[in-house]
Amino acid sequence: MLIGFLRHGPTDWNAERRVQGRTDIPLSETGRAQAARYRLPDAFRSAPALVSPLGRARETASLARCVALEVEPLLIEMDWGDWEGQRLVDLRAQFGAEMKANEDRGLGFRPPGGESPRDVQARLGILFEKLRARQPAPECCVAVTHKGVIRAALALAWGWDMMGKPPVRLDWAAMHMVRLDPDGNIHPDAMNVSLLS
Repeated sequence: MLIGFLRHGPTDWNAERRVQGRTDIPLSETGRAQAARYRLPDAFRSAPALVSPLGRARETASLARCVALEVEPLLIEMDWGDWEGQRLVDLRAQFGAEMKANEDRGLGFRPPGGESPRDVQARLGILFEKLRARQPAPECCVAVTHKGVIRAALALAWGWDMMGKPPVRLDWAAMHMVRLDPDGNIHPDAMNVSLLS
């Protein structure tokens, strides 16, 4: 099965470089205009779409003309706990070496009161099992979600521990495709597939 990951359009908090996490920030006018320009690749235009429950993802899916929308709680953004609404640059200035040590944990990075990328990967493992169990199994599906979820998925696909630079630089206005194998593992297929018409 081919899964096409799509991040929601921009929000005002994105423009301000604030961590959103599960705070339900709507798309900005720029975000709505961008998502309305999305054109899904041919193989995905009639594919079912699994969508994070947060409004910015649901609105993106609708504006991008995804079909057979199904809200999937497992695709909700990583929980940033006490740091939601903050900017990373400010957190780094405030916490200094403590913040660096936390970030240097890679998959184990955890905001206070929040989730780690490894926790997000565990959620994704449950989702992949649900997809494998579907009968009939779709050849493709769209997953409209968030940056933290997509990064966690691609870390799984590439075998990246989230230390150092990622294996590929991602365009957040593009689709990133992975292939789900019969054993429930995912593998990179095509990254940065343009969506903008």
